[in-house]
Amino acid sequence: MIRVVAWSTGNVGRHVIAGIDARPDLELVGVWVSSPAKAGKDAGELAGLGRTLGVTATNDVDEILALKPDVVLDTAMADNRIFEALADIEKLLRAGINVVASGPVFLQYPSGATVGMAAGVTQAALDGGVSLFVNGVDPGFANDALPLALTGISERIEELRCVEVLNYNTYDQWMILHDVMGFGMPPGEKGLLLQPGVLTMAWGSVVHQLAAGLDVELDGVEEWYEQELAPFAFDVDSGRIEEGTVGALHFEVRGMVNGKAVIVLEHVTRLHDDLGATWPKPAGQGCYRVVVTGEPNYTLDLQLMGTDGDHNTAGLKATAMRLVNAVPAVVAAKPGLVTALDLPLITGKGLVVS
Repeated sequence: MIRVVAWSTGNVGRHVIAGIDARPDLELVGVWVSSPAKAGKDAGELAGLGRTLGVTATNDVDEILALKPDVVLDTAMADNRIFEALADIEKLLRAGINVVASGPVFLQYPSGATVGMAAGVTQAALDGGVSLFVNGVDPGFANDALPLALTGISERIEELRCVEVLNYNTYDQWMILHDVMGFGMPPGEKGLLLQPGVLTMAWGSVVHQLAAGLDVELDGVEEWYEQELAPFAFDVDSGRIEEGTVGALHFEVRGMVNGKAVIVLEHVTRLHDDLGATWPKPAGQGCYRVVVTGEPNYTLDLQLMGTDGDHNTAGLKATAMRLVNAVPAVVAAKPGLVTALDLPLITGKGLVVS
């Protein structure tokens, strides 16, 4: 039995708790929360399971360290607190605790300038004799394991493209939608994501990891984006999008060879289905798409839908389960920072119900 702590109970973290509870080889022994209001509450209540799990949340890091868990599943927000998140992870690793995390996302496969940013946690993992794995669904499974598996039936590859096509209208996290992605901002203003170099910091790791998996040496990585303004005002779960503000975002991070994009990470993000009429449309309500151009040509659509009828729930669940189901492989891995290229096939072993 692998003893696990869930670190944070937000949009992804509550699904992590459910996922730990679902696996017969994992035991939830602790829950860390940032909010004092959540401290003292049962994990089952925080996860919305409708039952208690007998594990009480704490906002005291020392209490978590004293549990001496085998692994911490860290899903705390990192986009707006990168260096604090790195410090948290480093402390856990130095205490001899394996960490499986959803961020900072560049740790999926550090490259370029982010190699230096990853140095502290990488050394901490080596010193602690444990492993660190950062993943999810995007960056993560939808643009590492899934596309690389598809290329395994190719004769020739001219371009590998990984696409997220989703409407984020039910994603209840205004800080991410507005401050990071720039939705609801007037023309001329940009969220954090569109500041020079940030797209590459966030998804350059994806492009470089795919290149490594395909034995491609890139000349460089380029960024491109376009926005569409809302022609009318409308509400989403996290707030209001006023007329004339950003309502849709389309961007690409391109891995270049000889002036040609050979590996592309593309996102088409709408807050209303009527926006971005000429942009790629999803399969179903939302999808992750892999397009291999070459011989032969392949298009693979991974459609998302939660049992509650919401595709964004499925995306959050996919992120959580990618982390939870990787725990046994990460615990068994060599010390240091490991990537999807280092781990064996991650499956839903033990999850089939009858």
